[in-house]
Amino acid sequence: MRQRVNDYIMNQYGVAPEFPWQRYDDNAVYRHAGNRKWFALIMDVQRGKLGLEDSKANAGEKVSVINLKIVDVILRDMIIHEPGIMPAYHMNKMHWITVLLDGTVPEARVHELIELSYQATAPKKHGRGSRSNSASSRGRIEPKEWIIPANPKYYDVEGALAASDEITWKQGSGIIKGDIVYMYVGAPVSAILYKCEVLETDIPYDYIDKNLTITALMRIRLLRRYGRREFTFERLKDEFGIFAVRGPRGVPYSLSAALNNGKDQK
Repeated sequence: MRQRVNDYIMNQYGVAPEFPWQRYDDNAVYRHAGNRKWFALIMDVQRGKLGLEDSKANAGEKVSVINLKIVDVILRDMIIHEPGIMPAYHMNKMHWITVLLDGTVPEARVHELIELSYQATAPKKHGRGSRSNSASSRGRIEPKEWIIPANPKYYDVEGALAASDEITWKQGSGIIKGDIVYMYVGAPVSAILYKCEVLETDIPYDYIDKNLTITALMRIRLLRRYGRREFTFERLKDEFGIFAVRGPRGVPYSLSAALNNGKDQK
């Protein structure tokens, strides 16, 4: 699984591992090209050092893990209660987590957490720095597809998009003009309902309460509506390996194909 995760990072983000420590020559660091910040560290650690030993006999056995950054403290506190995830080994436990790469954590979930860490450590100016930098060198920026969450307890997004095809929304880290966002509306709907195009980003906004902090908005335009039974949470989980939508995340190719089957229509 360690090798598969390494291959995923290289294919998804175009980042090769670095091995900066001679003494620990199998510890692999993955950095952003722009700011050189780490977003992942893969290493092998003795089970006993992670508190995983079932007996003294296997305390010295090694297991592969990946350390990832989660800047949202509340989200981090939720995540570390999931099986196979714990406060970071040998790193700042306030903002980093350690994830077992032994099959305890589903591989799709590992990919989700890598994406969160990648966004959390990207250059602030562009969000996903290496994406913007590499695109600029080719003279254009390739659009990306995202799933973004909407909580109907705090905002009536269905009513807003019924009243107007264009609305402003909390800007997600890494999202840029021209990207496509699929809006996942939370419980009691629990389904992707909308496909929208990002028309404008970095609109200044300052809002904070106990549930939400917003520092910038993006303007989005509705392209397509989906029925409530088309892309339910159960389908996302069973068919496309998406187990949670807690923040902006990339869209798997298979899901993109399903979402784009047919013509866009409002």
